[in-house]
Amino acid sequence: MAKAKKSTKKTSETQEDIAVQDASAEIEQLQIELGEAKDKYLRLFAEFENFKKRNTKERLELIKTAAQDTLNAILPVLDDFDRAKKSAEDENTEEVFPEGVELVYQKIYSVLKGRGLQAMETTGETFDPEVHEAITEIPAPTQEMKGKIIDTVEKGYYLNDKIIRFPKVVVGK
Repeated sequence: MAKAKKSTKKTSETQEDIAVQDASAEIEQLQIELGEAKDKYLRLFAEFENFKKRNTKERLELIKTAAQDTLNAILPVLDDFDRAKKSAEDENTEEVFPEGVELVYQKIYSVLKGRGLQAMETTGETFDPEVHEAITEIPAPTQEMKGKIIDTVEKGYYLNDKIIRFPKVVVGK
C-alpha cells in the first residue's frame, strides 16, 4: 500500500507540474496578447493625436482663407479703381479723381489690408514663373531689364501670404 501512495503522489506531482506549465504557458500567451493590445492602443492614440493636429491646422487655414471667394470677386473692382486713379493722375487728361472717391479708394484698401489682402509689387522685379504669369515678352529697354518685369498688366494679390491671384506681367527679353 505504501507503493500505491508513492505512485499517486508522483502522479499528483506530475499533474501539478503540468498544471503549472499550462498556467505558465497561458500567462505567457496573455502577456503577448497584452503587449499586442498595448501596441495597438499606442498606435491608435498616436494616429488620433495626428488627426486632431491635422484637423486643427486645416481649420485655421480655412478660417484664414474663408473670405477668398469674396475677395476674388472684389479684385476686378479694385482694378477699375486703380485704372481710374491712374487715368486721373495722367497729365494729358482732363479727368479728375474727386477727393471723396480718393477717400473711398483708401478706405477700401485699408479694410481689405486689415483682412489680410496685400497687393504684389512686381514692376522691376526679376521674373519668376512660380509667382508671375507672363502674358508677353518685349525687347528690354536696357541691359539690366533683361529677364525682369517691364510692366504689370494686372496686379497679383496675397491673402495671408497665400497667392490668390497671380500678376499678369510683361517681361523684357
